[in-house]
Amino acid sequence: MDSETQLTHLLAGMKAGDDECHARFVSAVYIELKRIAANQLRHEPAGNSLQPTALVNELYLRMMGRNQGNWENRAHFFACAASTMRRILIDRARARRSLKRDGNLKRIELDHVPYLAATGPDQEADRLLALDEALNELATVDARQARLVEMRFFTGLTFEEAAHVLGISSRTAKRDWDMARAWLHARTSGSSIP
Repeated sequence: MDSETQLTHLLAGMKAGDDECHARFVSAVYIELKRIAANQLRHEPAGNSLQPTALVNELYLRMMGRNQGNWENRAHFFACAASTMRRILIDRARARRSLKRDGNLKRIELDHVPYLAATGPDQEADRLLALDEALNELATVDARQARLVEMRFFTGLTFEEAAHVLGISSRTAKRDWDMARAWLHARTSGSSIP
């Protein structure tokens, strides 16, 4: 049984209230979530207080408390994890930013998506907040593109997985990705938005 089929089977068991399925599901996704968290945090400066395990634990608490077992399949679970991880990282960036309390957000380069490059905690917070602001604005223009960026950026879903969750073809997902990147680049660079 492949990974996606196994997780979908475990999700069905969780919906039915099977505690063993819940435990097996958590074990099955933990390693992948920790890899994703480590990837997200690798650009944090040395001395960062948030470790991948802590990020995954926070993610687990937020996700399992409200949606336990309400995911259709692996891709849907990781799409929800993307949204939740985004909120956690944005909350932390806002907290760092509030300590700093100085003015405007900084420009973010999206040429290296799906990864943010940072030179320090203040720059990382600024970049993450700029991305969040731009994604929120993109969501008012094209919600599907914003969700696609969120799924690709925050959990690294493939085009195929993200397309499946969004109910579109992989080709459409790739086209949306290119348009969203161009839009976000224009938005964060201060040039006019096409």
